[in-house]
Amino acid sequence: MVHRYMVHRMGGDDFLCLHGGGNRARMPGRMGTMVHNIRLGMRAARAFVRDGKIDPLPVRHAFAGYTAGKAGRDLKAAIDVALVGLPQGMAFAAMAGLDSIYGIMAATVGTFIAPLFTRCSLTVSGPSNATAFMLASFFLAASPAVQANPAVYVPIIVFMAGLMCVLGAFVKATEMLQFVSRSVLVGYITGAATLIIASQLRYVLGIHDVNAGSSFFSMSCAILENLDRVQWQPIVLGVCSFALFIPLRRHFRFLPTFAVILVVMSVVNRLLCLPELGGAFCGVRMLKDFTMSDLICRLPDFEAASGALAELLPIAIGIAFLSTLEQTVMSKTISAKTGEPLNLNQDTFAVGMANMGSALTTSLPCSASLTRSMLNYASGAATRFSGIFCGLICLGITFGLANAPLISCIPHSVLAALVLANAVSLFDRKLLRICLHSTPGDAVTLAVTFFAALLLPLHIAIFIGVFVSISLFLRKAAKPELVEYTLDDRGALLQVSDTDHRLPQVSIVHVEGDLFFGAADLFRKQVSRIAGDPSLAVIILRMRNARNLDATSVCALEELIRFTREQGRHLIISGASREVFRILRRSGTLSLLQEDADRSAGQSNFFLLEPRNPNMSTRRALQRAQELMGSRTADISIYTTRSGDDEKS
Repeated sequence: MVHRYMVHRMGGDDFLCLHGGGNRARMPGRMGTMVHNIRLGMRAARAFVRDGKIDPLPVRHAFAGYTAGKAGRDLKAAIDVALVGLPQGMAFAAMAGLDSIYGIMAATVGTFIAPLFTRCSLTVSGPSNATAFMLASFFLAASPAVQANPAVYVPIIVFMAGLMCVLGAFVKATEMLQFVSRSVLVGYITGAATLIIASQLRYVLGIHDVNAGSSFFSMSCAILENLDRVQWQPIVLGVCSFALFIPLRRHFRFLPTFAVILVVMSVVNRLLCLPELGGAFCGVRMLKDFTMSDLICRLPDFEAASGALAELLPIAIGIAFLSTLEQTVMSKTISAKTGEPLNLNQDTFAVGMANMGSALTTSLPCSASLTRSMLNYASGAATRFSGIFCGLICLGITFGLANAPLISCIPHSVLAALVLANAVSLFDRKLLRICLHSTPGDAVTLAVTFFAALLLPLHIAIFIGVFVSISLFLRKAAKPELVEYTLDDRGALLQVSDTDHRLPQVSIVHVEGDLFFGAADLFRKQVSRIAGDPSLAVIILRMRNARNLDATSVCALEELIRFTREQGRHLIISGASREVFRILRRSGTLSLLQEDADRSAGQSNFFLLEPRNPNMSTRRALQRAQELMGSRTADISIYTTRSGDDEKS
């Protein structure tokens, strides 16, 4: 049934009449207004979501024009990425303090699912350093019940993070990432790398089953307290692995470094375990194998974890935030090379779907990988099918590993050494120098984020860094400075020094910049100080360059209007934009401003900006000031911010 809504005025009250099927009902005016506002809100929400332009399955467009030549290029790139992705996944699982299967499945399932939904076709998703660091720090500080059951809680964390990414894509949350400064990321990565070095060093030293705590300092103390348990065999394997990593990474970039070292050092350890060579390495701790039963897909057990959901929510938010951030950075990097148009919301949707799919398996969180994405591009990948092929290849290798006890041939200290080498490579001296020497705010943000990462769980540390960064920005942005100017004999602006004693009757105040909540109080105080001049009769707020008014700034403006009237003075607004006009009209402030203006006589205290003649509004405001003062002559003082020194009235 189709309903038509009509509003009638009867007896001074509005009634909403619903017409449909010949029946008519009446609804009071307030109810009708509420229904109308709800409909407008729903329409705006639909338009907001529609503007996000989320394609439910972009891969369906990739089949058109797909040729055998492109398939060959995609397959070659997929093999290269798979040889890097699986060993990296095992290393990232070790970073998180989990079994290798978690990293392997993330490199398989996440890599396969993301290309089905992403816009930037050559990015490769899967496990990453940052999310593995964050998950590790969470479990180190989690309650004993959560620490003891990662198989139950990891899938729930991954699913919740994926769901948040999907929802964030529809509400265009990626637009908020512009407020995350590079200093936060550098501080976070540096602190996380330092934390991982402390956590993995004990495995290289052969110190296992030690309660090392969750902070950098507790881990360091645990190592120092257990030096008597150090074993030389794991140290030898770890040092050799680290020594191999450096030349391979520098001079043989075309080789899958992680895979080569794992194979070589596993063979070396196997040989050193032979009785003919003394068998001294037989007691070295090895990684844990997995079986086909570990590959079974199952829904996350929310019922079993219902009591811990409040504890899991912060880490899920942190991983969703970091995954979105990594995906955004990587999409921008690859798109700059390929020339593909960006749709960051679509890419966030893709990483969310990859995490939700990975949550059905034993998997780490997924996000775009810098190493694997750049390798995919450098290997000549042509389309998104390179990622899909990579996931299938990884799946085939995973099935092989599940049926052959090969993972248990890898010494734990070798994988820990690779994690250490990878963590050391994350210290970017150039970025550290830039952030520490650019501005004091950047240096403070980096330092706070770094030390927070050493002392607190990483999902808390990164938000502390974001909070400090935004706070410093708002502190800087919320400091408007008003400088007094007057007109000289030639009509040019001339700054008035503090020693000049003038008694202006009309003050023109240029309002420059953002008038959000952080600047509202200072704006009110400064203009109130100007209004305190005993000779002042009229204040003209020239709001040509005022932006981002919010409820706080509107309230401050209302207080200023009332304050001036209590003092027997008048306030006029000139040069305001349409946006400022709409905000003041909807809030009722415009009506308050116009209370002492006779609209029937053409009087007004508000003058819109006229783009063709920007100074016309100020001229009309001065004419209105003459009406209010009853005089055609007046001493005029002009206040403006220093950024507006070149503007004349």
